[in-house]
Amino acid sequence: MTGAFPGTRAASSTAPGARSKSLHLHAVRKQYGGRTVVNIEDLVLGAHGIEGLIGPNGAGKTTLMKLITNVVSPDSGRIEYHLPDETVLLSAKKPDAIARMGIVKSNQVIQDFESLSIRESLLLALAGAKEEKFWKVLSDKTFQRRAVQEIDEYLDIFSFQNPDGTAGSAGEKKLLDILRCLLLKPRFLLMDEPTAGLPQEETDKVMDLMRTKTRENDLSILIIEHDLDLIWQTCEYVHFMAEGEILLQGTPTEVRNNATVAEKYLGASHA
Repeated sequence: MTGAFPGTRAASSTAPGARSKSLHLHAVRKQYGGRTVVNIEDLVLGAHGIEGLIGPNGAGKTTLMKLITNVVSPDSGRIEYHLPDETVLLSAKKPDAIARMGIVKSNQVIQDFESLSIRESLLLALAGAKEEKFWKVLSDKTFQRRAVQEIDEYLDIFSFQNPDGTAGSAGEKKLLDILRCLLLKPRFLLMDEPTAGLPQEETDKVMDLMRTKTRENDLSILIIEHDLDLIWQTCEYVHFMAEGEILLQGTPTEVRNNATVAEKYLGASHA
């Protein structure tokens, strides 16, 4: 077992991990129509490079990510972002301020502009919050020269049918969203089913890139994914969520081998 969490046990309090930043949720609760969707007593995220968040549909996983980015406000509790020189109360910040701090969630970076080419969409993401007036970005030749090399590095890795055209398939749009997230230089990346709709070859490339980013850039990643083989093979640590609560935590092997999880949620094929 790695980190301060006990393997395959209920969550317990722990200090921020060895990495330079972490998220700490204290007594965070969210209800909809009288139904408790999230009920997190004490949870630390980001102590490991790539962490997985798994559980059945309706467990509260996506809502938990929305609470972290404050797209949805908690009914009670607090969410702290621990940095080397300060601790920030995220539940007191607006979503755009949280994104500028480096906490980025896939599928909410920018709206999908159907009229923009793949290159233009990546260029807009790279411009940053202070330069997001698109007409200004396209007219800034100095910025464009700096951006071309970085964008081309990603386009050399991933196979878009026509980088100078718009993203056509759902898979291309998903991949474009991931690349826009990375171009924002996140410090903590929240990925909600990032490889849904991607061919296996592109999925493998995405996960290889994520491993490299966490190793070289001190990037922390939290992944929601129903492809459990991807979770077992990619994540260093896994959180199991059901009925709004984090019930189990541990290494992929520890969570996968837990008898209750295997029988009730993962199925015999994952036991």
